[in-house]
Amino acid sequence: ELRGGGNPDLIPPMLSHLRRVQNLFLLGLLLVGGVVFMSFGNKFAPGWNHWLLLGFLVVAVALRSSYMFNIGVAKGFENFKATATVALVATPINLALVAMAWWMDASVGWLLGVFLLSGCVFLWISRRQTAPLLPEWKPGVTLPPELLARVRRHVAWSALSVSVGFFSASEVEVMFLNMHADSHAAGQFKVAYQLAVGATALVPGVFSALLLPMMASALSQGREIAARRFVGTTAYLALLGLPLIAFGVVFGGDTILLMYGKEYIPAGAVFAFCLIGACCSMMGSGASSLLISADRQRSVLIVVSFFALMKLVLNAALIPHFGLNGAVAAYTFLGVASPVCCIVLACRASGASLEWGRLGRVALAAAIAALVAFPLRDHVLPWISVLCGGAVLARAYALSALLLGCWSRGDIEHLQHL
Repeated sequence: ELRGGGNPDLIPPMLSHLRRVQNLFLLGLLLVGGVVFMSFGNKFAPGWNHWLLLGFLVVAVALRSSYMFNIGVAKGFENFKATATVALVATPINLALVAMAWWMDASVGWLLGVFLLSGCVFLWISRRQTAPLLPEWKPGVTLPPELLARVRRHVAWSALSVSVGFFSASEVEVMFLNMHADSHAAGQFKVAYQLAVGATALVPGVFSALLLPMMASALSQGREIAARRFVGTTAYLALLGLPLIAFGVVFGGDTILLMYGKEYIPAGAVFAFCLIGACCSMMGSGASSLLISADRQRSVLIVVSFFALMKLVLNAALIPHFGLNGAVAAYTFLGVASPVCCIVLACRASGASLEWGRLGRVALAAAIAALVAFPLRDHVLPWISVLCGGAVLARAYALSALLLGCWSRGDIEHLQHL
């Protein structure tokens, strides 16, 4: 926002203030977490040196939180090359350390040491990437009182939203399934849920991670620019998410069979529904980014809190009677309803209207691609269905989307730039 509004001199004092805020939150988290861990450690980690484990947690959390702060700085400068460089350099090092520990048949203690060492690597590389981005702190430059008040208000609402959102995003369904169904149903849901969330993070999630800094920059340039960007990004997320849903509906069973074996075949349908919920949630990230950037955190908190409560109510009502099907129904409904509410609020806040005709054509292109690839499902060899069927679906979708006018030359150039 400061960059888009032409106030880069305020960036150093802003980052200094936010680091102090983060350190206070970190101190509180470590104190509360330390008390809880030392009180209940015998239940969760019997036979371990709890003081040693507590020391590991303190250092590990501090390293990772500082690393994530640096990633936030890079996103604030819209320097996504820096975040990619951190991942491309540090992740292979982390993987090599884990592979070495596995090859040496190392104990859990050594794996914890690897986690600490990789935390140091991530922090060091992220600091090297972000240091050149920071402007020089000019003498006498401080944050204006009104901006400081906005920051404090933003931090308070964000802390509440993240805390409630952490609960809302947790796998409450697994807990209710263990209580009212059986561990096999809980395992089916967990496998499908984790696979759906991972697939969504790889495809539309890569683009959605760029939205919050882009929205903040756009809002500082004017409401109309932010409205256009919100409408465009929602369409882009639909273009990326709907074919993924089509793949899950057609080849969900083959994917589960390939990755987890015959015992988990019933999770194929669960995977398809979880993909619908996860992709719809990702499609609403443009709306939530706009609301947060426009200081509408209270609205976001109300939505998150309401659907967190609804998650408890629906799971408690459906799972005892319908088991795994009840968990799937609750997750899918909430995954669709929550982003719809955020999109409605974002449209009201920005005065924009989504391109419903274009979104309908995208959905039609995904449906056509699913029908074209449908004959390749349930092959004797599941990897043939997944690989060949996925390739056919992707090509059919790309062709259908172009013929139906879902993409423009400007859209393609914009996404290539991103």
